[in-house]
Amino acid sequence: MAELSNQLVAAAVLAYLAAMICYAGEYAFGKRSHIGKAASRPARQLVGAGAPVPDDIVSDDPPPPARRDRAELTGRIAVGFNALAVLLHLGALVTRGVAADRMPWGNMYEYILSTTFVASAVWIGVVLARPAVRHLGLFAALALVVMLGAASLIAYTPVGPLVPALNSYWFIIHVSTVIVGSGIFLIGAVPAAMFLIRNGYDEGKRRFPYTLGKRVPEAAVLERLTFRLHAFAFPLFTFGALIAGPIWAEASWGRYWGWDPKEVWAFISWIVYAGYLHARATPSVKRTVATWIALIGFVTMLMNLFGVNLFFEGLHSYANAG
Repeated sequence: MAELSNQLVAAAVLAYLAAMICYAGEYAFGKRSHIGKAASRPARQLVGAGAPVPDDIVSDDPPPPARRDRAELTGRIAVGFNALAVLLHLGALVTRGVAADRMPWGNMYEYILSTTFVASAVWIGVVLARPAVRHLGLFAALALVVMLGAASLIAYTPVGPLVPALNSYWFIIHVSTVIVGSGIFLIGAVPAAMFLIRNGYDEGKRRFPYTLGKRVPEAAVLERLTFRLHAFAFPLFTFGALIAGPIWAEASWGRYWGWDPKEVWAFISWIVYAGYLHARATPSVKRTVATWIALIGFVTMLMNLFGVNLFFEGLHSYANAG
């Protein structure tokens, strides 16, 4: 079962790659893209011979039906591959748990595998609820492929039993809620980054990466999606990291808080995301400033996923051991 789990992870990565390619096709040629609009260009004013056609002359009319239909089909295929990848990802977790005879959250590799699964499942839900942002799956799938690849290369741990400190019902309560909250935070970074890019493009910035902004939904749509994902994840992460975690720590180690590196970075992440939500709710704070805070939270979350376990020693050091 352990070997089957490894094979399912590899298959899931391939499915995410296929989804990423199809998302890229819709991103480039869909009805919201610059290329799609240019396909049916008649220019609305005359320009001098040999002069370039400015961006603001390009017609905003939708692309021809045939091209639009092909882009729509490509997007639907992308969602299909993404759904297949989620199923393969889930299969990898289930078979890993069966092989270990426990919940598959006992080490760094399994934690990353579980968090990325939540992120992918949430993205599928976002796509089904808001098809207009579907082509942003290009960036979501890319992030998932990178994180799964990194987990397999630098964090892989053979299947093994839990260390005694994890043999508690709090193992399921604490770790599951942190995993769900972390996964939603991670996928929330995609619309956050694209909001900043689109907003910069709307302000007239034409250097990379702002040039990507002409192919994404309106900035307001991306900003609202960013807020909703973070607002949903924050209470879950708060309960898992700052309530269930300390209760379990007191039961296992005789103290609620010990300044362990994992505890410290979880608290840093919580502070940053709380700062984002506070800034987002403050009318005098620009939405771009608040969104930058959310992306700083994403960086701290990556530190929690990878850096703490690789570079620090503490009571959570077993996170990188079977």
